[in-house]
Formats: sequence, C-alpha cells, structure tokens
Amino acid sequence: MVGKYFGHYKNRKKYKKNKKKNEKLKIIINYYKKKNKLINIKHELKKEHTWKNTQLMLNLKKEKKRLEKKIFPIKKNLTKIEYLLDLIKLSKESNNYEILEDIKIETKKIEKKTNKIEMYKMFSKKYDKYNCYLDLQAGSGGIESQDWTKMLLKMYLKWANKKKFKTKIISESKGEIAGIKSATIHILGKFALGWFRTETGIHRLVRKSPFNSTGKRHTSFASVYIYPEIKKKKKIKILNSEIKIDVYRSSGAGGQHVNKTESAVRITHIPTNLVTQCQNYRSQHKNKEQAIKQMKLKIQNLEIKKSDKKKKILENSKSDITWSKQIRSYILDTSTVKDIRTGIESKNIQSILNGNLEIFIKETLKLGV
Repeated sequence: MVGKYFGHYKNRKKYKKNKKKNEKLKIIINYYKKKNKLINIKHELKKEHTWKNTQLMLNLKKEKKRLEKKIFPIKKNLTKIEYLLDLIKLSKESNNYEILEDIKIETKKIEKKTNKIEMYKMFSKKYDKYNCYLDLQAGSGGIESQDWTKMLLKMYLKWANKKKFKTKIISESKGEIAGIKSATIHILGKFALGWFRTETGIHRLVRKSPFNSTGKRHTSFASVYIYPEIKKKKKIKILNSEIKIDVYRSSGAGGQHVNKTESAVRITHIPTNLVTQCQNYRSQHKNKEQAIKQMKLKIQNLEIKKSDKKKKILENSKSDITWSKQIRSYILDTSTVKDIRTGIESKNIQSILNGNLEIFIKETLKLGV
C-alpha cells in the first residue's frame, strides 16, 4: 500500500513539474498576446470583406496556422496535465490503483512532449531554422593554436554528424607544421544555425605542449564565428574597388590537382575587413563565386546585427582572440571543460572533443544566449 501511495506522490510531483515548465513556456512565447491575436484573426476571417480579398484571406490563414502551431501544443499539454492530476487524486480517494500503470505511460508521453516544446521554443531567433557557415580562426601562438583549431574543426564536424546535419568544408588553410590556420564549414539541415549559433566566441585550450620537448604548459586560443545562409537575400552590391582578391595553391584534397594551380581564392572586404576564402573547387572562377557569395552573407549578417543594435562586427570577434572574449575553457591536464557563460563544467573532456556538446549548447539556448 505504501508503494501505491508513493506512486501517487511521484506521479503528481512529475505533473506539477511539467505544468510549471509549460507555464514558463507561455511567458517565453507571449502566449496570451498570441492567443488574443488568434481570436482577432478568426473574427476577421468571418467578415465578408475578407472573403472578397483573396490575398488578405490567404495571409490571415497563414498567420492563423503559424499562431496555432505556437500555442496549441502548450494548451493541449496543460489540459492533459490538469486531467491526469484530477485522475491521480480520484484514484487515491477511491483506492483504485489499477490505473496507475496507465498514468505512468501518460507521464512519459507528457514529459516527452514538454521537452520537445521546450526545445522548439529555444529556436526563437529569426534565422535559427536556416543552414549556416562556421568559420574557425587560429589565434596567435603559431603551431599550438593551429593544432587546437584543427581539434575544434574535428569536434564540430562530429557534433554536426550526431545532429544528422550535412557538412561541407569550403576552405581549409593548413598550418606550416601541424593543424590549420583557418577553415570554413557549410552546415546544412533544419535549425542548423539554431544549434550552432551560441558557439560563436573564443575557445581556450590549456595543456602540456606536445610540440615542446620540456612539456611546458601552454595556452592556445581559437575563434569560432557562425552566420546564417540567408535564402531571401537582400541585394548586396560589392564594388571591385572595395575588395582585395588573393589566389593561392589549394592545400586540400584533390589528387594531382593539389599545389599545381593557384585555384584557391581569398577575398578581403576592405571597408569591413571581413575575409572569406574557398578552395573547394578545381576552378578558380567557381571558388571566387563561392567566396563572393559568403562575403555577401557576412555583410548582410553584419547589417542585421547593426539594425538590432548588437553591432558585433566580425573582425572584433576574430582579431581579439584573447582571454576577455572566451566562452569556454578546455583544460587537458585536469580533464576539465568549463563553459564561462553557463558555469557548467564537465570532466569528460574526451567526450566533449568527440562532439558531445549537448550539455553546453542546450543550456545556452535555454538561457537565451
């Protein structure tokens, strides 16, 4: 009997926890504001003048569908929670314990739905559902930082693979001895930007140097910058006088083609000091086209951030690769990874470097970073 009462208590506690989560989600998405807007749209759709205006009717129906998609899952979840809470109370009062197993099954369903809604609401930024580009840049420190940047490249490719995203390395500038100086990855998949955007910042590595015979402790920095592949592009004009084009020999895969022709292209936008590069194709012309496309996206992204009063110019995040702008520290000799923004620490550093970033990314998304 004690076990049955405990089961009641446990289930009730879980439902109350889920109820609190759903109530918080209501606040996050401005539930009541959207609900009132939906009521007004339904009212407008009943009016005669709306029927006569086909475009207006289509726009209202589209907005109605969008609002319903945002508020209905929470409303449905809360209704179900209230019903099951009453059911738990009733089963306790009537000493009917047979439905406890059914309630347990429903509890799991509710938790799953709540977590799904919670994650969906994290991707509330305008371009979160878009594909994205990820730029990596080694900080000062030569071979150490270049090796660290290569480690980060592998980490993000593994994370993308775990999330079932497609990836394509657009450019990769190799280091003189080991590692890479810079790289750009194209990441394709639903909510690619949403999952990656909070990784923008400086990543710091502390370890005993594998490139030093004395094994001295060394600190390396690398910057990560993520920007969306905006599909509805604003017309960005880039004048020839505003850009500097450098061509160089490809250092990536490509068989006999490698290092024989100067097909790789690097473009610098002089007014903003933004840089893009591409060596993915054998044709210099195609590499130039891709680099120009990325440059337009970067300029557009820069303008969006300015209009939002964020004004985080790309060069600021790339040139000042130092302590002050770091978002995460990876300390190898103590096997510790610490996220500066959330305070979350992990002792499983190898797991993190193998692409298991969920612990950090989910928390930054929940905090709205």
